[in-house]
Amino acid sequence: MAITCFIRYQIDPFQRDAFDEYARNWGRIIPRCGGHLVGYFLPHEGTNDIAWGLIALDSLAAYEAYRARLRADPEARDNFRLAQTKRFILREERTFTEVVDGTFGVAPL
Repeated sequence: MAITCFIRYQIDPFQRDAFDEYARNWGRIIPRCGGHLVGYFLPHEGTNDIAWGLIALDSLAAYEAYRARLRADPEARDNFRLAQTKRFILREERTFTEVVDGTFGVAPL
């Protein structure tokens, strides 16, 4: 994968379970719509209102095609509506990154 969409969420820490449901739903939707889901991450210790989602794609053009498929997918629309209705996402930021060769997925010796 050439790029990773790194999504930083500020969440309502009192609605952690709602964000968990939202993230689990993406686990089915994202691969079906053409994204490689690296994972969603909830805070465990320390700051309690920041979560992340990482989705890898071949290019920015592939990302745009993926986003179009998301907009057309009924389950994706329902998941967006879940977030809007329950209002557990307070802020969302997207950054596109590329991996530095030889640094990702390196197992311990």
